[in-house]
Formats: sequence, structure tokens, C-alpha cells
Amino acid sequence: MKKEKLEIMRHSTSHLMAAAILELYPKAKFGIGPVIENGFYYDIDLPKQLSINDLPKIEKKMKELAKKNLKFERKEMTINQAMKLFKDLNQPYKIELLEDIKKYGTTIKNKKLEIKEKKQNKVSIYKLGKFIDLCRGPHVKSTKEIGVFKLIKIAGAYWRGDIKNKMLQRIYGIAFETKEELDKFLEIQKEAEKRDHRKIGPELGLFILDEKFGQGLPLWLPKGAIMRQIMEDFILKEYLKRGYQLVRTPHIANLELFKTSGHWNFYRESMYSPIKVENEEYMIKPMNCPGHLIIYKNSIHSYREFPIRYTELGTVYRYEKSGTLHGLIRVRGFTQDDAHILCRPQQLHQELVGVIKLTKFILKSFGLKNYNVYLSLRDQKNKKKYMGSNKIWDLSEKALIKALESEKIEYKKVVGEAAFYGPKIDVKVKDALNREWQISTLQVDFNLPERFDITYINEKGKKERPIMLHRALLGSLERFTGLLIEHYAGAFPVWLSPVQIYIASVGKRHRKFAQKLANEFKKYDLRVEVNNLNETIGYKVRTAEKQKIPYILVIGDKEMKSKYLNVRERGKKKIKKMIKKKFIEKVLKEIEKKK
Repeated sequence: MKKEKLEIMRHSTSHLMAAAILELYPKAKFGIGPVIENGFYYDIDLPKQLSINDLPKIEKKMKELAKKNLKFERKEMTINQAMKLFKDLNQPYKIELLEDIKKYGTTIKNKKLEIKEKKQNKVSIYKLGKFIDLCRGPHVKSTKEIGVFKLIKIAGAYWRGDIKNKMLQRIYGIAFETKEELDKFLEIQKEAEKRDHRKIGPELGLFILDEKFGQGLPLWLPKGAIMRQIMEDFILKEYLKRGYQLVRTPHIANLELFKTSGHWNFYRESMYSPIKVENEEYMIKPMNCPGHLIIYKNSIHSYREFPIRYTELGTVYRYEKSGTLHGLIRVRGFTQDDAHILCRPQQLHQELVGVIKLTKFILKSFGLKNYNVYLSLRDQKNKKKYMGSNKIWDLSEKALIKALESEKIEYKKVVGEAAFYGPKIDVKVKDALNREWQISTLQVDFNLPERFDITYINEKGKKERPIMLHRALLGSLERFTGLLIEHYAGAFPVWLSPVQIYIASVGKRHRKFAQKLANEFKKYDLRVEVNNLNETIGYKVRTAEKQKIPYILVIGDKEMKSKYLNVRERGKKKIKKMIKKKFIEKVLKEIEKKK
């Protein structure tokens, strides 16, 4: 089934669910019920709080209604007629939507954007059984055309996403054309639950999220902090090898800086409120770029210095609604492997290609070889969302296209997803379950150099304005760690594992030997954990297995007397006998090759 038809079928299924709920709970009041990836949801105000145990009952009623081959009946009427209809039906949320359509020409009310949509006098409604909905459609002809479906969860959702409004019950469902597709999806979801980084991360001692500290603010535990440091050391070493210069900027900056950059006007809803310090206002920084430009302006630059590449592992803070927070994937404070490249127009293509090649290398090093590339362009119909002239945007977009095509990279154009200051390339990595994760980004910016009056002295001794590139290859260390946890299900490659070798002593008399062995490994910078606690050896081994440590060594009488080590390798049942030197060489080789 084509995507368009599948979405129509899924939206029709959301109406079927609403019709079933109305049969079961006649006092239900309905919000909105859109299509989402793989399914649908509906926000509903119900007289009782539903639980997951209520979903089979709703599903059963949906199937009963579907068997009746009910028709989706469409009717047009004036807004006033529709308002009377929904008033009679006691559906206040539909009336509120109609009031917005009457006033703004749209159901989306945004005071910050000037809405100039064509006002409409008529709306369409759809009837399915007893359920009547305000809806543009289209829908399938009848419930006979609806495929297989399953209701999967219930969540709370503030009406229209506003915390000041009432919280409704959001019921999620999935829908597919065939049972085979549904079963396959559910199997993937089951596997995804096993890999959930929010569960695995704390179990492996990597991170925690504690509301006492603050929502969306991860706390890195010792093993997680070590893993993060390994990642940071690796990427910084690679960036410095390629001519990047390391810089650092503070966590707060003067508000005027973000007014100059344009963030205050175009990005304010994602920024925290200013902090008053004496007679000035400061912002917790949402971006690193303004600081890098101030560093650049600290001295006069010659064309001979170009390109100039600044990089920083910079922590930024952005406001996210509590309902959107999700483990390490969506947080309020995160660290970007940020970089800003200032180059001359004739160097632009070379720099873009260099970043693309570096992105491929970095992702491959972490074992991420499958990804899709998206080219995010400006929406020509809504230019007010963006800074800069048409000429600048045309140049930027053409430069990105040329770089992608010269590297023979397949990409998909996405209109309207550009940053407010320029077009961008986004890389979405596919994990072990073939799910996409937004990670790397590369953006062209002709605007900030102009707003900050960034110049250099050219060959003729005259001032010239450089082009600026923004790039983050891991995106944020938090999200990238979440991806790695789920991709590897916590069983990281040896070079990334917080603990590479686990040594378990059988009894008291074996403890000194176990510690001595660990100290030998540490001389090679191997990360070792020794368990000399008074526990059974079986318990110690199971603990290491649960921690998904690559190598387990048990030290007893035989091991102390032998020149061989008994090596348990993660995921393998057979225990290997290895001379200590050969074992060390094996581990070091795996680390070097990043297997």
C-alpha cells in the first residue's frame, strides 16, 4: 500500500477508535486525532481514567463496528452551522477549533506568527456511526477498507500542548494493511523495549535522570562519564588532526549577543528567560556560535589564515516541554561536538566536502554505517521565518547540493526544515532495528558573519566577509550515547566499553593475584574491574555478564599456577585458554581497529 493510502487508512482508524469510545463512554469529549508514524492517536476528555487494561475492550468494540461496514459520510456546512452541531453534541474542543478557523483561517493559533491564510466560511465534517468529527479528510469509503490495528498505550497530553490547559487522555494505536506487517512491527517494538536506553543506561551504571536535580538534565555516573570521556578524546583527537582549533566559551552570555545573532527573535521559544545581573541581562546559552564569533573578532585576520576551524565540546541549554523529554534523546542541557568553520568563497566546496568525509569516518568508527541524508531547504512560501537575502539562500543551497553530488551521496530534499539562518544537511543514522536517529548536521551561514560584522583582509589589503559553516557530527553527546546504547543493546565494542576486562577471584587467597593481574593490564591503559568481594564465583560471573563486559577472567588455584588465562568472551559459551601476552595483544588490537 502506498504511503498516502496507508495514512488515509490510519486516520480512518483513529475515527473508528473514537466511534468505539463514544459507544462505550457516551460522555467522551474529543480533541484531535491525527496520523503519526505507524499509526494514530486521539486526545480524549473522559469521565474516567483509562488504563492499559481498558484497551482490549475498546479494540473489541472497534472490531464490532468495523464488521458492520460503516460508511464514512462527508458533509460540508458553514462554520456557524458546525458550531451549532458540536454545541448540541456537547463537544467543546471542536467548538474551540472552529472559533480559531473563523478568526485565523486555521486551527493553529500562534501569536508570534502573522497568519494570513485565506479565511474560509465552510468546513467539512465526517460521520461514522454515532461519531461526528470536524475533519478535512480524506477517509476510506467504509470500515471494510480498514486493515489490522492494535491499541498500544495511553498517555497524558495537555490540550493543544499548553500546560495551562486541561490534560486529556491520549490513546495511541498502530495500523497496517496486513497482520504480517503488524506482527513484524510488534516484534521490533518488543526488541526496542529490550534496548531502551532509559532502562539499560541506569542498569549499566551509565547515567540517571532525577527530577530532584531537574527534568531533562542527565547525571553521568562513573562508568558513563568514562565512556563519554573516551568518545570526547577520540573525536577531539580526530578534529585536531584535521586542523581544528580548540576553544572554550562560558555557559552564560549577555542577552545582547543573542539579539545580534538573531536567536532572540527567531529562537526565543526554545531559550530560557534572561538572568538579571546588576544592570545587565544574561542568557543561559542555547548555541555556541556567537561565542566563537566573538573569539574570532578578538584579532584581525588575514586571508592566509583561512580556513579557520574552531571546535568546542560546548554545553548548551534549551527549553523543551516536559512532555517531550525522553531519556538522553531529548534533554534540556546537552553537549555538542560543535564546530564553526570560517572560509573564503573559493574554499567553500572543499570545506563542505571535508566535513562530509569526516562525518562518514566518525560514524563508521562508532560502527554506524547505515544512514540517510536529508537536505533541509527554505520554504519559499514562508520567507519571514528566515534571515538573509534570496541571493544568499540560493548560493548556500547550491553549494550544499554540489558537495553532496560530488561525493556521490544520495539525499532527499526537505522543504521548510532549514535553520532560520541557512540551509543544512542532516544525517539520520539507522540503528540495529533500522530506526532513524537525527545525529549529524552541517549548515551554511552567510548571515551571522554579516550580523557580527566578521571580516578578514584579502590579497588586496581590503576587508572581505567570510562564509561560516556550523557542524556537529555526533550532534549531542547525550543523544549519541542514547543511540549507541540502543544500537548495541549495551554490549559496546571493546574500545568503547567502560570496563573492558572483569577479574573475579574465587576466594580470599586469590585476591592479591587478581589485583596484581589487573595492575598489569592497567599499564596498557586497559580498563579493568576486580571483584574481590565475598560472593560466590557464579554470582560474580553473572554480574559481569549482566554488565555486558567484553572479557571475564576467573582467578582460582588453577589460574594462579598456570601460565594460561581462562578467558570468557562476551556472547560466547566456550572458555578460551590464552597466554597473558597473547590476550593483551588481542584486546589491544580490537581497540586499535575499533571492532
